[in-house]
Amino acid sequence: MQVGQYRGVLYLQYFLLFVDLCVNAFADLIRGDKVAQLVLFIVQDICLIFATIVIFLMFFNTYVFQAGLVGFLVRKFKSTIIILFIYFMLCLGLHLWTVVLRWKKPNLYIWNGRPGYTALYSLQRIGAVLYYYFYKRTALRLGDPRFYRDSEWLRQEFQKVR
Repeated sequence: MQVGQYRGVLYLQYFLLFVDLCVNAFADLIRGDKVAQLVLFIVQDICLIFATIVIFLMFFNTYVFQAGLVGFLVRKFKSTIIILFIYFMLCLGLHLWTVVLRWKKPNLYIWNGRPGYTALYSLQRIGAVLYYYFYKRTALRLGDPRFYRDSEWLRQEFQKVR
């Protein structure tokens, strides 16, 4: 991957992380406007899908993938892939539950008597921190030129697979 091309992809990934962070930080502030909050949740979910697509496109663009070492990439970035999907499911669940609770009464105080909601909210926020860390780390690690050309370590990995 060319430096200019990688820089553009990296900026796109940072932008998607920033949108996710902003929605997590500010979505509760607009709870009075249920449609705006629903749109923000949809935007966040779409950004998460795009972020996942971008990571997988970066995987497909590597020489390692093209050489047939898909298993190596999956092993190397397994934690990121798992966290991507878990975080997306946590966000989706939290968004659905929030919309259901607040659709008829937007200013309803939803924190009393709903320990499941509080637990899901907390898990989603903890998952967000893990998602930001692992996603950014993976985006930066995929910028390593070793993934985009033939090298000795790649040949050694290929020998391990055989």
